[in-house]
Amino acid sequence: MFSRLIKKDLFKDFLTPRRIKRVLWYGVYMLVVLIVQDMVLTQIRPLGVCAFIPPAAVAAVGMFEGAIPGAVFGLVMGIFTDMFTPGTVITYTVLFPLIAFGVGFISQFYINRRFLGYMFSALAALVVTALVQAVLVALGDSSSFAAFPTALLQTLWSVPVSVLCYFPPARWIE
Repeated sequence: MFSRLIKKDLFKDFLTPRRIKRVLWYGVYMLVVLIVQDMVLTQIRPLGVCAFIPPAAVAAVGMFEGAIPGAVFGLVMGIFTDMFTPGTVITYTVLFPLIAFGVGFISQFYINRRFLGYMFSALAALVVTALVQAVLVALGDSSSFAAFPTALLQTLWSVPVSVLCYFPPARWIE
């Protein structure tokens, strides 16, 4: 009897129309971010680097939805980013949930959920992602540390573009 009560209440709270609508909107948001990343931002390359906005999108969802839902979004976004990005296997699948969880946790206790807090979170996410990318390149080619200046340029180019990732999740919060 107790197990039926738990299952009934669990699905009652889990499958609400409002929650399903929100999940669908985040799916569309993820799809738009990946399309803009792969079709638009890869074509614009000042100084040979392109902006990389999926970490900023993951930080936005982690900040507005919380640590656990953000980590789930980060996991799904990481899987699709790894599929869309040549040369990566599980890099973003591991990294994005950690970023989203960290931003979600910090936003619950230490930073406010406003634009300036998001920009600091997005900058941190972009820096961490660029450093992981540079370290993986340096480990692949042990004599190459040229990836670190490229990672810095990628981060600097990604910050202005990451402003666009703030607005959809900011509108969907309750």
